[in-house]
Amino acid sequence: MARELGQRRRCDGLAAVFTSDLHRAAQTAALAFADSDLPVLADWRLRECDYGELNGAPAARVHSMRTEHLTAPYPGGESWTQAVRRVGRFLGDLPTRWDGQRVLVIGHVATRWAFDHLIDKVPLQDLIDADFGWREGWEYQLA
Repeated sequence: MARELGQRRRCDGLAAVFTSDLHRAAQTAALAFADSDLPVLADWRLRECDYGELNGAPAARVHSMRTEHLTAPYPGGESWTQAVRRVGRFLGDLPTRWDGQRVLVIGHVATRWAFDHLIDKVPLQDLIDADFGWREGWEYQLA
């Protein structure tokens, strides 16, 4: 799937690729754009929500508790609201160097929810109760 991503997006007029610095996302970017001249930039702010003591726990267990942690942090971690704020700082900095340019972001659930919430104005409560609904890509435009 990573190589397919590179094939789909390679000629998309991208100026840069941003990725979470977590292994899975960084590896996806490395595979997708290995033979490309595009800059691939890792940014910790694109990480998944920090589940704290539940990092590494079965996904079903962690996701069954999402609503409880909308504003209250996971023990030893962060809340979804905090994770969205963190990704928002990335979005706030993006125009400093990449204003008006097309970029690709490889992240996690927290990244997508932050974009949906901060760019498309979807209430976070609606996102936390919805299925992730993976697909090959989402398009966003900063105002």
